[in-house]
Amino acid sequence: MKINIGTSRVVLVQGDITQADTEAIVNAANTSLMGGGGVDGAIHRAGGPKILAACKAIVSRQGRCPTGEAVVTTGGDLKAKYVIHTVGPVWSGGDRGERELLAKAYRNSLVAARQKGIRSVAFPSISTGAYRFPIEEAARIALGTVREFLEEHPLAEVRFVLFSETDLHVYAAALRER
Repeated sequence: MKINIGTSRVVLVQGDITQADTEAIVNAANTSLMGGGGVDGAIHRAGGPKILAACKAIVSRQGRCPTGEAVVTTGGDLKAKYVIHTVGPVWSGGDRGERELLAKAYRNSLVAARQKGIRSVAFPSISTGAYRFPIEEAARIALGTVREFLEEHPLAEVRFVLFSETDLHVYAAALRER
């Protein structure tokens, strides 16, 4: 499924984000940036040691990556030239700023892409796995945040690469709501 927002294209696909052929992919990282499970572990494994080395250099320079923030590293052995690492919130019932932090993670990833001159970005569904953010709400936040950003700062393409068919259907329904 795809829509245009001005001159930008937003695309939803099911697949493996480590195979995305966009200029950058977004990693749903943890604050340590040292790899983990899920998308984070898959990206570190597929991208090889250059990504971890770049993450270690960032942590050495600035410390951990706070929730909602984003940093950029090489894509290592990935098709994507860059990985934008962002930390989404852990869902704690919705009363601890989780919605705002999730929107901030998407927005700051797009800001980081724009600062690097990146024109195409692939996102996973941030925080909806081990961090337990309800996916229906997360999809609305993700798509709304991307739409708002693209209305003022066009990119060629923002792609959401959803791991399961179920996740793809949830995002498609949220996209149709807009």
